[in-house]
Amino acid sequence: MQASSKLTDAKISFKSSLVLSGELKGLKADKAEQFLNNLLDQKVSIEGKYYPNVTKVYLEVLKSAEANARQKNLDTEKLFVKIAKADKARKFVRPKSRFKFRGREGKATNVEIVLEER
Repeated sequence: MQASSKLTDAKISFKSSLVLSGELKGLKADKAEQFLNNLLDQKVSIEGKYYPNVTKVYLEVLKSAEANARQKNLDTEKLFVKIAKADKARKFVRPKSRFKFRGREGKATNVEIVLEER
């Protein structure tokens, strides 16, 4: 059985999301949550970086996936991160002053985490 959670159009870096999703794949759900909390508290780093904005989003999505697993009556002790992925989302135009013709182009990321019971 699987439980998943997805967040669309998160205003976070796509490159940083790829790095963090690579670290989370294959971890137990509780170990992944502990890793993300340690990353937020700057006790652990990934190649010298902490990625605070991305970590907050991934922690929110992971907690949502765990809640979905509890709702499906899955054993939370046996949950593993099967899929942790980030995809490019739509681009949007951030407003500039009224004298400029076009604003700055902002980017967004879709984040998905799938937990599986083993």
